[in-house]
Amino acid sequence: MVDVFKNILVLAIAAVSTAAGGVSHAQTAWKPERNIEIIVGSSAGTGTDRTARLMQKIWQEQKALPVTTTVINKPGAGGAVAWAYLAPKAGDAHFLLVSSYNLVTNHITGRSNLTYTDFTPISLLISEYIGFAVKTDSPYKTMADLARALKEDAGAVTVGTSSSAGGANHIAVGLLAKAAGADVKKLKVVIYSGGGEALAAMLGGHVTLWVNSASSLAAPYAAGTIRPLAIASPQRLPGALANLPTATEAGLKVVADNWRLVIAPKGLGAPQVGYWDNAFKALTQSREWNDDLAAAQMSNSYRNSADTTRYIAEEYGEIKGMLTELGLAKAPAK
Repeated sequence: MVDVFKNILVLAIAAVSTAAGGVSHAQTAWKPERNIEIIVGSSAGTGTDRTARLMQKIWQEQKALPVTTTVINKPGAGGAVAWAYLAPKAGDAHFLLVSSYNLVTNHITGRSNLTYTDFTPISLLISEYIGFAVKTDSPYKTMADLARALKEDAGAVTVGTSSSAGGANHIAVGLLAKAAGADVKKLKVVIYSGGGEALAAMLGGHVTLWVNSASSLAAPYAAGTIRPLAIASPQRLPGALANLPTATEAGLKVVADNWRLVIAPKGLGAPQVGYWDNAFKALTQSREWNDDLAAAQMSNSYRNSADTTRYIAEEYGEIKGMLTELGLAKAPAK
């Protein structure tokens, strides 16, 4: 009889422990309870806006979130207006912001006092690799030709790019020159307001080399108006640009991309971060997401929050080094 009572007591204790564990799990779980704002620091139709609206579309179609989503455009100051809007919302995981490379570069060049450490990095999503192109009648037939010219006299090769000094495209120019053994400080880089303007300048003979995203190169390449020399990607891109060599294949170890990531306010707890880790992992594994990236000549670079934070920290140091060589690094206003 004593043994029977002991067994009953053990079972009762186990049941209580299981129930307590269930309560504890419920208390630590988190999910959105109201509308999610997806903030974009640029105007409608831009690259980051397009990424935000693709996220929203897939989530809505798949009913992946228990709440609604709204895309909010906060353009201005190279992204700083959007960052300033997000920064005061500490601890609130109902706000996401799709940002790009300028979250790091603007801080290093002194244009913003906010950077990734002022937020919670949620997910690195996309790599948009940079390409190098010349006119079809250019004397530079290959990257080797271009590298020799840069090494002999970096100032003799005028480069046209966009959209800001110290941005991803500008850094790609610096990396190219450095890999070619050229004097980075002698580069002649003209920054245009947009990729189309920079392309027109090259076609008009005002600059020698056009540096822009692979997605921007695709249409004029298909039309036969430019000669892309290489793409600064780790491996060849699929689709329309598949026959173009990587810069590394062409003899220059250059990998350069304008990545896009999602950040949230600072101070999120582990359950909130965990929720968004799961949501973005599922999003980036979807067929619709990957088909869209392939069509746009972009690459899926998904990383979770912890890996994204480590990646950006490494990138920050490397980017700062190149911007210092270009003479563009400044003490941040912070």
